Formats: sequence, C-alpha cells, structure tokens
Amino acid sequence: MVAVADWPAGQPPLKLLLLSDIHVAGPDMPPERLVKIVVQLNRLRPDLVLIAGDLVSEKRSATHIYTAAEVVAPLGKLRAPLGVVVAPGNHDHWFKPDALRGELEQRGLRVLQNEAVKLGPLIIGGVDDDYSGHDDVPATLAAMDRLGPGVPLLLTHSPDIIPDAKRLVAAIFAGHTHCGQIRFPFVGALTYVSRYGDRFACGDMTDNGQRVFVGSGLGTSLLPLRYLTPPDAWLVTLGPKSVTP
Repeated sequence: MVAVADWPAGQPPLKLLLLSDIHVAGPDMPPERLVKIVVQLNRLRPDLVLIAGDLVSEKRSATHIYTAAEVVAPLGKLRAPLGVVVAPGNHDHWFKPDALRGELEQRGLRVLQNEAVKLGPLIIGGVDDDYSGHDDVPATLAAMDRLGPGVPLLLTHSPDIIPDAKRLVAAIFAGHTHCGQIRFPFVGALTYVSRYGDRFACGDMTDNGQRVFVGSGLGTSLLPLRYLTPPDAWLVTLGPKSVTP
C-alpha cells in the first residue's frame, strides 16, 4: 500500500500492476506463454497496468526471435479501466523501437518516452531508457507539471534515473535489474546492470524518502535461465493516507 497524503477526496484506492522485462523470445518466453500469463494477470483486476520496458529479447541464446507484432499481440489483451502505459527499455531500443511503438499504440497501449499523461487522478511520467542513453528526467517532470494537479508517478525501465528525479513523487516504478537473474548462495548476483550496484536491486524500497518498486521481471536476458531470482509482477494499491486522531 502506498499512502498518499494529498489523495483526492472521494477517490477510491487504485490497484496498479507493474510488469517489466518480459523479454519475449524462444525458448523461455514465446508469445503463447505470455498469453497465458496475461490471462492470469487480468484476474487481478488492476485499475492500471504499468510496463517498465524490455518487451523483447534478441539474446544470442534465443531459439527464436519474434516480430514486433508477435511480441505485442498478447499485451493487447491486458485489461484495466485506466489502460496500459509502457516506458521502453534498452532491448526495445536495440530491437525495433518504432515498430514496437507502432504495434503498442495500434492496440491502445500508451508509450511514454520522456512524456506524461493524466489518467484519472494520476499523472504518470514515463522516462525513456537510461541504459541506452535515451532518458530525459527534467523533460519528463516538466511534461507532468503541464498536466496540472494530480497524484504524480514515474515509470522507467532502469531505476538508475531515481537520483536524478530531484523531487519526490508518490512512487517510482522500474525494472531492468532482473534482481540479478542468477544469484549464488553466499555470493549473491554477479551484476544488477546498474551503476549503483545493489542499491536498487529489486523489490519495495524507500530511497531518500522516495517510495520505489523495482520488478524482477518476467523473462530473461543473455541466458534463458533464472536462479534464486523468481520472476514477478507487482500489484500495488495507492490510496489515502490514514489520519490518526
């Protein structure tokens, strides 16, 4: 639960579903598997779905690389009253970013690349990928400001943008780290692909007063293997802060 001090009066709490690092590719994440996952996720009945990038994988170990249409088609079946918002990841930029964005928008999914959108009481800023050098946090915050009052959220692929967000928002949602993807007992993960090491490794955390959610992701990168880092999706409730008499 994320308690928001200035939650709009009369607005019921909202359930936000965070997905990240889907990495559609053979053998471990073919579109057919993603279809089944989407069916399960829809049963959670989220009000809004946030996808923190890396829809695709072009890893050398892949047994099959799918087209942009094949990657996106299952995501078009996600159901949420406030819709689905996507911030691209580094693999999306290395693949076919224009094709992916076109397929997403054709199916009604919103793509935010240093842009913002107001959905219900929420103002969502989508920061483009930091790892591949496409991020612009100041432009994203300015776009949010132009939308007027609302509950501010940031969606980004890499959590490395968090120190650059110079003001607090209700929550920041990210992915990219895979929680290390392969972790060894007593040793831990070899890398979180972050210049901050394990500072934003994964999970629900508070960093310098900022509430942050970093998903472990659904798929894999480099190798079609996870060890001690199960895939996940986060269902986060936003609502009013309780007033203590």
